[in-house]
Parts: sequence; structure tokens; C-alpha cells
Amino acid sequence: MNQWVKDREKIWIGIRRDLHQIPEPGFEEFKTQRYLLNVLAGLPQERMEIRTWRTGILVKITGTGAEPRRKFGYRADMDGLPIEEETGYEFRSTHKGYMHACGHDLHMTIGLGIVTYFAQSEHSISDDLIVIFQPAEEGPGGALPMLESAELADWMPDQIVALHVAPEYPVGTIATRPGILFANTSELFIDLVGTGGHAAYPHKANDMVVAACQLVGQLQTVVARNIDPLDSAVITVGKIDGGTKQNIIAERARLEGTIRTLSAESMTKIKSRIENLVSGIETGFECRAEIDYGANYRQVYNEAELTREFMGWLEQREDVTLFECTEAMTGEDFGYFLAEIPGFMFWLGVDTPYGLHHAKLEPKEEAISLAVSTVADYLTWKSGQPV
Repeated sequence: MNQWVKDREKIWIGIRRDLHQIPEPGFEEFKTQRYLLNVLAGLPQERMEIRTWRTGILVKITGTGAEPRRKFGYRADMDGLPIEEETGYEFRSTHKGYMHACGHDLHMTIGLGIVTYFAQSEHSISDDLIVIFQPAEEGPGGALPMLESAELADWMPDQIVALHVAPEYPVGTIATRPGILFANTSELFIDLVGTGGHAAYPHKANDMVVAACQLVGQLQTVVARNIDPLDSAVITVGKIDGGTKQNIIAERARLEGTIRTLSAESMTKIKSRIENLVSGIETGFECRAEIDYGANYRQVYNEAELTREFMGWLEQREDVTLFECTEAMTGEDFGYFLAEIPGFMFWLGVDTPYGLHHAKLEPKEEAISLAVSTVADYLTWKSGQPV
């Protein structure tokens, strides 16, 4: 491990713990932004320029080459999740009902570590570095509007990297693969509106609880009977809300779920089938229905040549175990960056028994220094390679 980074491990851990206490919803990361800006203000400013975009931050560190040949990018997401924390931490979330349960506190800390490293004159590289602190990854999605912003337009990286913590891998493991890493994802909200009434007179009403139950069953046939078995897709209805009292026939019901696919074609097909099934529910139950697909994220598709090059470079490191993983049905709006900029994402092992989005997620903090060291060393090496 890079000794300069290792010597500052307590600093990184302290920053992570500070950030862990202030999780905030997407585009409401006001305290988080202020905290990051305060840390950045304490770093050498000679080659650094900072811009804000909504609740996000862009940091440019100018390369020392006579004429920088390219811009490298590193992206870290910022928002928390609406989860009541159940960890044993002394530094638990101070925001009731919100928690950094997806590792974004570590992601931001690693981003600050990378900025701190390259802000030092002795660690300069010839190329420019753009570190992106992106809000609203968990929703409604900050990557796409940030990509379209004027603030990023003239700082657009030529290559970009990001990571995501992986509870299932031990500290020291990095996992990735060329090609698709994360799935295409879409939220799914379906509202059904019928006619309410007294439970004793069902013939005078259109029961939306029954309609919702029928629809949930039908939705489970879409993947089983409309998607190629050699492809992969998921439809999950995670929440049903309907009715007001046990003896009142429900006038309204709402289904909330998610769609995940490994191909864009399957996403299109699934949405078409859902619309057909919902139309059938409208006819069969004489009700009205509305579909809202909410936030939609592109697949995270790692550029093959850069990813294989990175994996080959990692194999030379003694402090890292490389694992070529399979694709996952998780979603990440970093896919929008990769649709415009060559690059890749990798999993960072943090060794905890609880998974992402779990109220007891406690990632191992030793992974922070490993990640800062790995990314800093890789960018230093890559900057020395031909364009």
C-alpha cells in the first residue's frame, strides 16, 4: 500500500465517521456539501479549482505537464437512504430515518483522499484530474443531469473510474469484469382507482385490493414467459398500499416495485408487457390505472480494453486480490457516465455480514486507505502511459 496514504488512515476514518452521521436525501445533501467544501478548502489550492452544481461538487486538479493530454475522472456519490440505522456505531446517523446504508460515506471519503493526494505537489501527474461528488444516486438520479450541466461541460473527463463497496468480499479484494457489471433498472409505480363501498355490498363496488392482487400475480409471469431464459430480468413488487379499514372495500391501491434487466431490449419488452397487463386489469375490473416508471438507470457497462488493462495492472499488486466477478442485478446511475465516457466501475471488498441497504451495514474501514492507494497509484501509472 502507498505509505503516504497509509500514514493518514486515521484521518480518512475520521472523515468517514463524520459523513456517516449526516446522511441526506438526493438533492438535499446540504450539510454533506458544506462538510466536503470545508475539507477541500483546507487543502493546497495552487492547482485546484472547485465548482458546485446543485448539491454536488466538481474538483479539478490541473496537471503539471506543459500541455495536459487528457482529463482523468473519479466519481463518488453522496446521498443516504431512508433507513433507520441499527448499527452498533457510536457515530450513528444524527438524521432520524436516514442512514448511509450503501457505502456512500466511504465513497466520498475515498474521493477526498484522492483529491488530497494529488493536491500535494510531490504527487502531481502531468494530466488533469476531475473528481466528481455526485448527488442523488439513490434517486431521483443525479448522474444524467450532472452530465448535461454547464459546470461539467468543459471539464468532461476523457476516462472515468468509480467504485462501489461490496459487503460480500474481504478487505483487499477488488472485483470487476469487462462489459456489463450492473443491470438496467427502472422504478415501477402503478396506481389503481376503482369504486369503494361497504364490505357487505361488494357487488356495488370495484375492489382495488383484489385488482392489485391479480396484477401482482400476472406481473410474475412476465419474466417467466416473455423473457429469453438465457437472459436475466427481475420484477419485484416491494410494497402494496390499499384500503382504509377492514370493512371498507378499497377504492384505491398502489403497487411499488422495481424492474431489472441485463439488456436494454428486455427492459423495453417488460415495460410493454406490463402496460398490456395493466390495460387488461382496467378492462376486467372496470377501473382506471396509471403507470409511472420513476427513475430509470442505464446499465453499468465497463469499457473492455480499459477494464482488462486495469485488471492486468492490479495483478501486479501484492496488497490486492483481484476477482473477475459475474454481473449483478443491482443498479447504479454511474452507467450514464459510462455511456458518454470510456471507463469502468469496480467492487471494493468491505467484509460485513449485512448487505447493501441494510440497517446494520458496518463496512470495514481499512478498505478506505486501500482504495485511495489503489486509485491514486493507478492514475499515476495511467498518466505515464501513451494516449
